[in-house]
Amino acid sequence: MAYFAADFLKIVSMPLINIQASVPAVADANSILQELSSKLANLLGKPERYVMTSLQCGVPMTFAGDLSSTCYVEVKSIGALDGSRTHEVSELVCSHMEQKLGIPADRTYIVFEDVPARLWGWNGSTFG
Repeated sequence: MAYFAADFLKIVSMPLINIQASVPAVADANSILQELSSKLANLLGKPERYVMTSLQCGVPMTFAGDLSSTCYVEVKSIGALDGSRTHEVSELVCSHMEQKLGIPADRTYIVFEDVPARLWGWNGSTFG
């Protein structure tokens, strides 16, 4: 069983992107999330069936004391978030937010978290 779990985690990293944005709700939120899910899966080389995306619009936020459009993003994963990957994911997310929501990259914060497998639950169990 441990061998299976170790091999499984090499394939699957359970990426989650949680986006909070100050912009009002957008009509095409589902397509924005689906496109981001596909791009993240391709970038990380992981099956999209384990990628989760979330978008919350209309969140009251400031950045640098300014109420202009801004965005806070959390990217969590089991592995797959080494230094070069975080840079690539940052570029992907910032570009996507600017193109789809009109939020400039310099008004977007992204926090990356590499979650231990034992702390990530799914399907009534955990991955570690």
